[in-house]
Amino acid sequence: MGINVQTFKTRALTALIFVLVMLAGLLWNSWSFFILFSVIHFGCWIEYQKLVALIDKGYSDITPLHKYGVMIAGWCIMLYFTRNSFPTHTLSLHAIGWWMGIIFVFLLPIIEILFARQHNLKNVAHSAFGLIYISLSWGLMMDLRNYTMRIEPGTIINLDLVFPLVIIVAMWINDTMAYITGSLIGKTPLTSISPKKTWEGTIGGVVFCIITIALLSRVIEPLKFVPIIHWIMIALICAVMGNCGDLFESKLKRLAGVKDSGSIMPGHGGFLDRFDSLLVTTPFVWLYVMLFM
Repeated sequence: MGINVQTFKTRALTALIFVLVMLAGLLWNSWSFFILFSVIHFGCWIEYQKLVALIDKGYSDITPLHKYGVMIAGWCIMLYFTRNSFPTHTLSLHAIGWWMGIIFVFLLPIIEILFARQHNLKNVAHSAFGLIYISLSWGLMMDLRNYTMRIEPGTIINLDLVFPLVIIVAMWINDTMAYITGSLIGKTPLTSISPKKTWEGTIGGVVFCIITIALLSRVIEPLKFVPIIHWIMIALICAVMGNCGDLFESKLKRLAGVKDSGSIMPGHGGFLDRFDSLLVTTPFVWLYVMLFM
């Protein structure tokens, strides 16, 4: 299977623009980081609800209050995980997320009971899954943004941007190298869920991801504070769970009968198409960091 030059150019250009926008949001300051992922959060929710409505027609009957209320409730999870890194004049975003979250916990069930034409528990389950799949993942990304590590008694270093950047770079390396390797030597289909994916491409993406992140950890100064074995494990998690996230979203699209979740990024589809790997990877990296680092 040879490389489709035009497809590769389109994907490369879109990836470049994507990287520039992401870097601007990630690196400018903490508020740009929060705004960037807030936009991504709502974009993912809009596409998720469209996919679920295509899979389960009953979900298309949810009320506007349910539809947008659950998005805001999910955003409260993001606010909560900002901890105390975004203070305002009176309340931190963490406190705002906590109190708004409590309000929505009581308000959303009442709204569902009073205004829904039919009380369908499956609709509640779909929205609850979205809170875990989308909102919790981006909340944990906000938590990793504020990570500090004790390297010796009395010495604490701030690794606030290190983990988000490593995860995103690892996702990009894995995705790109899997595509290139699979296009050049891919022969064995990985799964029927995504026929274009091959075992050769998947393994190539994993190997290149681990090697690149391991090398970067010995070159980039902030990464040197963390033992290389941790970066190898994080790269492995990113590569493996990133593929799982991609396959999961592909399954959703297949059930919904669509090629892409959206069309905001030519060659890459929508928000879920671009961030599907990151959504599944982030919680597992967060767990590894909290348990072993």
